[in-house]
Amino acid sequence: MSEFEKALDFTTESLRKLKDTGSVLRGSRESLRRLGSTRTKSAPSPVAAATAAPDAAPPATQPSMDVFPTTGGTKQERIEQLRAAVQVCEKCPHLVRSRTQTVFGVGNIDARIMFVGEAPGADEDLQGEPFVGKAGQLLTKIIETMGVKRFDVFIANVLKCRPHMPPGSTGNRRPTAAEMQTCLPYLRAQIEAIKPAVLVALGAVAMEGLLGNVEPMARLRGRWHEFHGIPLMATYHPAYLLRNQSLSEKRKVWEDMLLVMERVGLPISEKHRGYFSR
Repeated sequence: MSEFEKALDFTTESLRKLKDTGSVLRGSRESLRRLGSTRTKSAPSPVAAATAAPDAAPPATQPSMDVFPTTGGTKQERIEQLRAAVQVCEKCPHLVRSRTQTVFGVGNIDARIMFVGEAPGADEDLQGEPFVGKAGQLLTKIIETMGVKRFDVFIANVLKCRPHMPPGSTGNRRPTAAEMQTCLPYLRAQIEAIKPAVLVALGAVAMEGLLGNVEPMARLRGRWHEFHGIPLMATYHPAYLLRNQSLSEKRKVWEDMLLVMERVGLPISEKHRGYFSR
């Protein structure tokens, strides 16, 4: 974030707070510049202050919970402000030039479970909704097998734009660290507004975006992590299951979902427990 953006964010928030108290902010451009350059990190959010699950395994150091500032009073107002900001975002000019549209996220803003992927693909870029291609169809089947509907959860990505591809290329590429760092405040603000009971990171890139963790997914899955007080389960991306059709790999993902179901209190039958067992 540039010094100008820092100053602008600080000034906007200060004006809002002072307006609420009936005060007026006065200052020269130079004083505003200095305020922006000396801005400190905001206080921990209510989500960050929440008590972690007792069996969670938080990393030694988590990335700061920098979020895109919103001024709405209700959850719906904050979400709509975020959606509007994402739609016109131009922080990554190369992605702005190549995208069809931004992909904000979809689902219930009061969801108890929030799924986070890495970035939109070609289908998502065209439709403006995350996880609508083949991997998305598989994710929908997984969600429904858990006993809930797709519109009962919230689904978003670390990146809100499809990573651009060279002309004539097919497929999708991994987001760069710089692209993720630029876009993460939007995702963190979504999480802050929705306040899900559980987060599910779909793939290693999503885990890197949320926690800065670059370990292989084989080491990350199957146990609880923590994102600023929210229990976080890592599992393989549905695209991985499309490439690897073995029952053992499908079973691993389903075991992770059983842990999620247990955490949020969804009923688990013997049929649920027997899926993908040999």
